[in-house]
Amino acid sequence: MHIMLWLFDLDNTLHDASHAIFPAITANMNAFLAKTLGSEDEPADSETVNAVRMKYWQRYGATLLGMMRHHDVRMEDFLREAHQFDDLSAMIRAERGVHRFLKRLPGRKILLTNAPLRYSREVMRHLGLHRHFARHVPIESMRVHRSLRPKPSRHLLKKLLAKEKVGARQAVLVEDTAKTLKAARSLGMRTVLVTQYLSAQAAKQLVTLAQPERRNRPVYVDVKVQSIRQLPAYLRRLRD
Repeated sequence: MHIMLWLFDLDNTLHDASHAIFPAITANMNAFLAKTLGSEDEPADSETVNAVRMKYWQRYGATLLGMMRHHDVRMEDFLREAHQFDDLSAMIRAERGVHRFLKRLPGRKILLTNAPLRYSREVMRHLGLHRHFARHVPIESMRVHRSLRPKPSRHLLKKLLAKEKVGARQAVLVEDTAKTLKAARSLGMRTVLVTQYLSAQAAKQLVTLAQPERRNRPVYVDVKVQSIRQLPAYLRRLRD
């Protein structure tokens, strides 16, 4: 089998978003939710905000979808407020030399991220990885039948494969998020779990889902790597 298409996640896959970016996004999001969920005179309390944010993230895969469906929030407003940074470039952390290993991967590469275009484009340019990707699919472009369908939507993945004219077995998803890896595997895609930037809690949860004979890999993961730099060494397994 020839690998024709690679779908790469961005945050906590190609760079360490947990270091500073995710905490800033969470704070921005909480401030936006507090205003939206509260009254004109008083914002919602932090307990309510955190509960709503996590509820929508778990139910829809993105807090944005819940806010749009239940609170008439405009996508543009939410994304703008959540991704306000004083100095984004100073917050980015990533290992060096990743571009050399991306070059060794055969096939077309697409960035597939639930982040907005302006943010993801700036991060990719700062990392120097944008030139390795043929396409960039941010959350604004994740529409299926005119409805927003961000990851982990199977409909989104099927539409993308059809547009690229690639069979599921010829595509590889590289991700840190279990739900999206499961969705891709259910379609027949090959899957790679990147663990380098996972929190201790997330890593522990993945181990509990793994089978011992699969070397701590969940059943929906074909290859587990700590770093993107390890991917070329697993090409044979992904092709089998």
